[in-house]
Order: sequence, then C-alpha cells, then structure tokens
Amino acid sequence: MIDDFHSLGLSDKVTKAVAAAGYKHPTDIQAKAIPHVLAKRDIIGIAQTGTGKTASFVLPMLTLLEKGRARARMPRTLILEPTRELAAQVFENFEKYGINHRLNVALLIGGVSFVEQNKILDRGADVLIATPGRLLDHFERGRLLMTGTELFVIDEADRMLDMGFIPDIERISSLLPPRRQTLFFSATMPDEIRRLSEKFLKNPEEIQVARQNSTAETIEQILVKTGGKPAEKRATLRDQIELAKDLKNAIIFCNRKRDIATLTRSLSKHGYNAGSLHGDMDQKNRMATLANFKEGKLKFLIASDVAARGLDIPNVSHVFNFDVPTQAEDYVHRIGRTGRAGRSGTALTLITPAETKYYKAIEKLIGKTIKWFETKSAKVSAQPAAAPQISEQNVPKKNMSERSVSDKKALEQKTQQEKPRHSKNPAHPKKQSAGQPDNAETLKNKPAQTPDQNTNQSKKPSPFGDDGAIPAFLLQSMS
Repeated sequence: MIDDFHSLGLSDKVTKAVAAAGYKHPTDIQAKAIPHVLAKRDIIGIAQTGTGKTASFVLPMLTLLEKGRARARMPRTLILEPTRELAAQVFENFEKYGINHRLNVALLIGGVSFVEQNKILDRGADVLIATPGRLLDHFERGRLLMTGTELFVIDEADRMLDMGFIPDIERISSLLPPRRQTLFFSATMPDEIRRLSEKFLKNPEEIQVARQNSTAETIEQILVKTGGKPAEKRATLRDQIELAKDLKNAIIFCNRKRDIATLTRSLSKHGYNAGSLHGDMDQKNRMATLANFKEGKLKFLIASDVAARGLDIPNVSHVFNFDVPTQAEDYVHRIGRTGRAGRSGTALTLITPAETKYYKAIEKLIGKTIKWFETKSAKVSAQPAAAPQISEQNVPKKNMSERSVSDKKALEQKTQQEKPRHSKNPAHPKKQSAGQPDNAETLKNKPAQTPDQNTNQSKKPSPFGDDGAIPAFLLQSMS
C-alpha cells in the first residue's frame, strides 16, 4: 500500500503543494488512480463520495501539464461538471494544488459574463472546467476549438445522467480528437452509465475502491419516524436538531425547491441560522451562501440535490434528509456530504408513512439495514396514529346497548310523527258513522297540513271547503 504522495510519481511542485495543504497520505482512490493517469491510461473510477476523487485527477493533471503550452481558444484539457458549484470547487482545487505552477485555468459556468470568459479563452487555457450547457454556448459562438484537447474528464457521471446531460456529453465528445485520454469518475455506476463509458473510453482501467453504491463506515445513519404533514415534519426536524450530539453545522436536503424556501423561513423564524441553496438562485448569491456556510457564518444549509451534489465541505457534522430521496442513489450522495476524509458524521432521514417504500429501496441499494431513532416521544418514535374509525367494534357493549335502545325509541317517535304527514290519503273530518271510533283525539293530535298538501283540494265557497283540512291555528283557537 502506497502511504505517501512522493511514491505515486507526482512532480515535486505538486507534492510540495499537497504537503502545504496539510495532506500526507493518499486515499485509496488516489493511490490507485494517479499512477494510471500519469501513464495516460483511460480510467473508470468508482468511489463513494468524500474519498478524494477530485484530487485523484487534479494532481496528476498538474504534473502532466508541466510540459507544453496552451494556444488561444484551444484548451489542452477539459473537465465537465454537472453543476456550477462543482465546477467552481474543482477550480479551487487547481488554485490550491497548482500554487507552484503558472497554468491558465478557465472556468465556464452560467451566471458569469461571456466577455470575461472570452478574455481567458483568448489567452489560452491549460485547463478548461465547464458545465455542458455553457461550453456548448461558447463553441456555437465560435469561441472554442476542441481539436487540441489531450485529456477529457467526466466527473459525477451518474449525476450527469440524472440531469439529462448525456446528449450534450455525447456531442462534446464528438468534437474532441479521437486520440485522447478519458477519465470517467462517479460515485455510483448504473447500467446506463456503464454503457455510456463503453462509448467514450478505450480499454479503460477500472478502479473501484468500495462496493458500488456503498456508504462510508464513518457515517452514522439513522431513520426517524414522523407525521406526514409539513408542520409535523418541521417540528420533528427541530426536535432532532436539538437532540443532535456534537452538531457543528448541517446540510438539510429537500426534494422540492418550494419546500426549501418554506423550511428556511420556518427555521429562521424559530431562531436557527439558516440559508438556502437551489438551482433558481443567481450565481452571486449561490457562491456567497456557500462561502458563508464554509466559513461558519451559516450553520444550516437547506439545499436541493442538484445544488449540493459533490460539494466538498470537509467539516459538515450532520446531514438531515427532510424528504426521503425518490432515487435511492441520491441518498448515497446526500449523506456523503458528511463523514468526509475519514471524519465521523451523522445522517438522519425523516420517514413519513407514505415514504416507506423509498427507505426500503435505499436499504436494498446500500446492502445494510439502517437503525431507527428510539425515543419515548410519540412525535418521533412511532408512526402517526391514523384517525379512529367509527365502528361497532370500537364501542363498549354497555354503551352499544344503551345507544340501541335510545335510537329505537327515537325512530319510533319520529315514525309516528311523520306518518300522517306523508300519507297519500290524509285523514279528513267526516261525519262519524256507526261502528267507527271517535276521531276527535286524532284531529286534536294531527299535525298541521303543509301548503303543498292543500293545493290539490277542490275549490269551495268556503276558504277550506267542506272536506278540507283544518289548519292548526284554528284547532288551537277551538280548543
């Protein structure tokens, strides 16, 4: 096992910069990938997030670029990243480890003026770091020639697939010279990415330092049961923040941008130092928010998967999944924001009854069972109780009997009162014939006729007719 950077074949300039940055020993992915990159072999690198994938191609690229010179608008190397934040992060790595070099590094991302980017390209770029969309914009404007590119890096390939960048990558690849070195890095390797790598790479060296889709052992993973309503979830999150041990800062993931804004307002309202990061923010605000979080001015960062994917913030102590990711692979990337570079971290995921299938898919993907948070508080320890269903089984026998007798009496009384009202042949006062019972009591207790029942009576000189029903107010005056 190689235990120092000098043994990897890196130049003295690079090893001095690495030592100045405080690193002494390479990670597994770095130890295995760097010699092959220096040998100009194509590589497929599979390693879980937080294991140093970025340095595994930045460091050897710096060594290779010490020879040669860039020409105007013809970059010598190209690195594609799925998001602006990741591209800016790789740019920072070149600044840190390339401190002893005089290389021209260009960053092409959205939200930045084309004019400034054109000035850098006109001087010639040794390293071009770009997002696919902005790169193609420059190419279509005639500001780029890709025929001189010697090394092509596709970073976070699985996220490229998720974001729909594969057609753009295929087009960019067709613009590059066929005789080039290609490096393909990803935290996960779905079948679609595997097929894609076969198109771009020639006889690649596959490096896999951990089981595919695995999570770092330094991360404590916990599931927390909660209610399904947004207010219940926010309350559970606040409870977990208060109960968390050694919480220095945290990234909180949401599935939807509108939930990011709502949760940020809610946490701020309850006195938490929180900020948001999502794709709709302009570049200036996104970079300012990230800088504040890295510098400790912001304690809680509420983010989307796209915005926070691959961010290298070494000292994140906790990750909270406010929503369970619908794609199990995203869980691996989310919790990889903590427990980086051998540090310990904690990842908590809130689970509502409707999200059961998602966490089960996660457990199947990572090949392990995640433990549940245990507490005496019903709010976080048990599934929210369903609304009680009214049924005869839920009623005690004694109450059931009493209710049945009461209901039966009420029904009989109602029937007696309504029967005359709805009779097709309502009783009318007639001359009593022999053998018939006295109708005086019936007339006295008879309810008043409604106006509708009088409309069909035949018209007589009397307002009511000889056989018409007697209104209730007349009956009262007669009694």
